[in-house]
Amino acid sequence: MDLALTLVAIAATVILVGRLCEPLGLPAPLALLGVGVAASYVPGLPTIEMSPEVVLFGLLPPLLYAAALNTSLIDLRKLLTPILGLSVGLVLFTALGVALVASWLLPISFAVAFALGAIVAPPDAVATTAVARRIGLPRRTTTVLEGESLLNDATALVSLRTAVAAAGLAAHGAGHAGDVTTLSVVLDFARAVAGGLIVGWLVFVAVGVVRRHLTETAADTALSFAVPFLAYVPAEKVHGSGVLAVVTAGLLLAHKAPVLQSASSRLSERINWASITFLLENAVFLLIGLQMKTIIARVEDSDLTLGRGVAVGLAVLAVCLIARPIWIFPFTLVANRRQPTSAAEAAKMSAVGSWAGMRGVVTLAAALTLPEDTPLRPVLVLIALIVTVGTLLLQGFTLPALARALDVRGPDPREDALVAATVVASAVGAGLRAIESDANADPTALATIKEQSTARVNRIWEQLGDAGSETPSEAYRRLRLQMIGAERAELLKIRAAGEVDQHVLGQVLDGMDAEEAVLTVTSHRADRVRETPLRAPDQVAAACAHLSAEPRCVVPDSPEGCHECLARGMTWVHLRLCTECGQVGCCDSSPGKHATAHFHESGHPVMRSLEPGEAWRWCFVDEALG
Repeated sequence: MDLALTLVAIAATVILVGRLCEPLGLPAPLALLGVGVAASYVPGLPTIEMSPEVVLFGLLPPLLYAAALNTSLIDLRKLLTPILGLSVGLVLFTALGVALVASWLLPISFAVAFALGAIVAPPDAVATTAVARRIGLPRRTTTVLEGESLLNDATALVSLRTAVAAAGLAAHGAGHAGDVTTLSVVLDFARAVAGGLIVGWLVFVAVGVVRRHLTETAADTALSFAVPFLAYVPAEKVHGSGVLAVVTAGLLLAHKAPVLQSASSRLSERINWASITFLLENAVFLLIGLQMKTIIARVEDSDLTLGRGVAVGLAVLAVCLIARPIWIFPFTLVANRRQPTSAAEAAKMSAVGSWAGMRGVVTLAAALTLPEDTPLRPVLVLIALIVTVGTLLLQGFTLPALARALDVRGPDPREDALVAATVVASAVGAGLRAIESDANADPTALATIKEQSTARVNRIWEQLGDAGSETPSEAYRRLRLQMIGAERAELLKIRAAGEVDQHVLGQVLDGMDAEEAVLTVTSHRADRVRETPLRAPDQVAAACAHLSAEPRCVVPDSPEGCHECLARGMTWVHLRLCTECGQVGCCDSSPGKHATAHFHESGHPVMRSLEPGEAWRWCFVDEALG
């Protein structure tokens, strides 16, 4: 009963604090850490001890797996060099710097100091990704930070294990310092990496086979909950990297999800893992805060004073903050020497990346894994806590201001809409060609599908421009949401009467909820796109001869609007301009579709947007955007 009440209290606190932090823009982990610290000094509250096994085997695998599910394997492959440079090179560089400073300031061996360096070296996947996405960093920068945070944990934990073995700590059972050589360190690291990769791949294959035979969404989602533990535990048993095994399995399963899982299973997995991540990530900080009183008491009982422990923690924090830009700036120059990025742009990205090194769950968990006979263990745990809180405070709060000062912006939502319109149009074209070749296709059904497919593409195009009136898609969403509200009210009256099978009513309500969720998400996304000024895309599609040959400047033949619409008394959504003759027409979301009609009549291949702030062009022949 006490355990159940404790878990409920933790979950309720996480939800309440998270809700209060949202409108204030405060990081929920830091607020929960503060709440935990304050609660640890409240008389009567039970003392909660978080063992290393609970953290490493219970909390770390699902958090890493959830982060891997949201990371693109394709992007990781393209940016493998900078990711490895940070996840391996920077971690070892930081660990070495911390070891030099800690061994000088504390009465500990270099091996124990290097263990501390391995603990505080890796930035946290969850904390870094959350901040990067919240402030809107460029996708390349975000992907590098995600990849670094996913892979650097393996480097740090293997380095920690090797350092503990070198220190000859009896509790670890890894031998003595004299048994550790450079060759053994290299072999241990190689075995950890190879073991993690192999186990992760085997788990991916096994789960993939099982998923091909799973048809129930609930069973598939339940299987996904077991995957991180199926990867982590066997990898650790063979002395491989459990972290790397979890990340490997998660990346591969996410990449193959469209083939291995149904749409409902993928949707259920995303929703459930988002909830799990929210609870676990924030609960860790709350639990660490609840242990603060015990940590401080143990530091005071050690050979060092609390003041000296805090001073050393601040010194280690400074090393972590300084080591990152010292490594990143020269490494970026070398890694980007073949990239088209200018030196000024590379310097901006390096500055932002060097300040995006927030520590989090892994650092705290790794500190708790130190054997009990580690010299000054309470002080080392306190130092890890100072580094975690310090980076979250200093970097988490100032990174948005730095990005704004350097004018480092994330992807343009309206440019994304252009890309989405292009790829959706291409996919729709392939789908229509597939059903048109079906000799048994019903003409009426075919016409309906074509109309719906065209509407799908037009809904994306309508997000662009600066129309003063409501677009057709916006009108549909508004009216349909109003209609769904009335429909649900009627269904609830029918349910209250109890005269219809409740299972049938539940299915109807579920379908209505799914439709409403899609309409609401689409509406929010369209609002974000419409509120953002458009920048011309660098390159959206492959090179097109028509786009290259057409002039970029042409004078519209009418300043008033679409000729055909004006002549017929019609209205339009967005205006388009023929780049060859200057003919002004309306878009395909407009009732007349006169820009497309002009292409079919004249054969002029390219039109461009005539909306304020837009500079994109479209080739009707090659269906290319530029």
